[in-house]
Amino acid sequence: MSHPSSHTAHHEHEQHTGDQVEILDLDAEVLAEHTASITAWLPLEADPRQVVDLGCGTGAGTLALLKRFPGAALTAVDASAAHLRRLGEQAAAAGAADRVRLVEADLDATTWPELGTSELVWASASLHHLADPDRTLRQIHDLLAPGGLFAVVELAGFPRFLPEGAPDGADALEERCHGALDHHHAARLPHRGADWGTKLEQAGFTLEGRRTLAVRIGPPATAAVRRYAFAGLRRMRGNVASALSPEDLTALDELLDADSPHGILRRGDLVMRTERTVWAARRA
Repeated sequence: MSHPSSHTAHHEHEQHTGDQVEILDLDAEVLAEHTASITAWLPLEADPRQVVDLGCGTGAGTLALLKRFPGAALTAVDASAAHLRRLGEQAAAAGAADRVRLVEADLDATTWPELGTSELVWASASLHHLADPDRTLRQIHDLLAPGGLFAVVELAGFPRFLPEGAPDGADALEERCHGALDHHHAARLPHRGADWGTKLEQAGFTLEGRRTLAVRIGPPATAAVRRYAFAGLRRMRGNVASALSPEDLTALDELLDADSPHGILRRGDLVMRTERTVWAARRA
């Protein structure tokens, strides 16, 4: 029999995984148009036949790439079995299950499962999690066919949702939460905000292009944006609660009160703001 603490840890792990899956799904839904614009921008010499999505999550990039390149087969790689299960469900719902191979693997491992040779490798919001990105970039270089393209997509932190100058000061609270989250991540994710262009060139790639997308959605906010804001702030609370003042924690809990007229789910002034940068690099 498990100890009560084991049950608690298991429940907390399941809750964390469920929250992450929900946020990744909402991110894919809300930013589908922007992800499609990135895939359309890629400087490819010909449509790829084999594509690899490294750190695929629940499939935002995978599904966009399947749609953009209908003749391609895609290998989706992630360390999370829960993410891969969700991706498998979504690929089946899209009628593309036969075009996707799911591979559970840790990108920090010194050796990877056989992924084949591809003309396009995609890594969205995954490289900053790596312990040794320089080594991994060299592995990706060898994974590509000569002339193949590597697309790196990174985000400027989690989106903001409260409007600048909100009369109740909710925007200032959100900024303090982001500041606490940045401090929380500083030691855990040292490659957040890295200059991937420089790192790609050091790994032997030729940089073909760089593009930054400024995203602004709303007001009015869609239902998906509201759910995204709620899920994101709820998860943020779990990471930064100990760093907030009692007053800030009380105000954050009111934003996360689904029944409060002042809660994030009922506000009429939400506007989602974020940036995503993509680097396109070629293996010579």
